Order: sequence, then structure tokens, then C-alpha cells
Amino acid sequence: MKRIFEHPILKRKSTKVIKFYFEGRELQALEGETIASALIANGIDIFGETERGKPRGFFCAIGKCSSCLMIVNGEPNVRVCITPVMEGMKVQRQFGRSEIVW
Repeated sequence: MKRIFEHPILKRKSTKVIKFYFEGRELQALEGETIASALIANGIDIFGETERGKPRGFFCAIGKCSSCLMIVNGEPNVRVCITPVMEGMKVQRQFGRSEIVW
């Protein structure tokens, strides 16, 4: 599992484990972490594809780029690097830029 449990600056707020779903697969997350962090902790680091079919993943981690856009609970273009994961949330990859709404 790829999860940072101790950090010299950031303090963990919760150790409560919650479940969410990624493309139909049940995964676990820690309450309060971002969707991106939870996915990476579960070994998922490709969040979608560009319009040219190249993989997209974690990049800026501050919500300024479009590398982490995914579909969350049916809503496209969610920046998962800044969106907290929630119990029962449904997440799926978003492919290409045709779905991006600016």
C-alpha cells in the first residue's frame, strides 16, 4: 500500500477507514484524504487518458491542471487531487478532453 502515515509537516486528521468504489471495485480510504491520495494508496496511478490515448495521472496536486479529472458520482471533470473521498463515493476514469467543460 502506498500511503504516507507520517509527515514532518502534515498531520493525519483521522484514522477512520471508509469504503468507496473505483470502476465498480470496492476500495478503502482514510477519512479526509483526497480521492487521488486514496487511489494512489490502492495502487491506482492512471486516472484517465489524453485525447491522444496517453495515460494521465497525478501532476500538480493543487487543482490547477487537468491531469486528475475524473468522473465522481456521475459528475465529470472533478479534480480528484483536491476533492475529499467520501463513504460510498463512486469514481471512474475520464477519457480524452471531449468531456472537459471549462
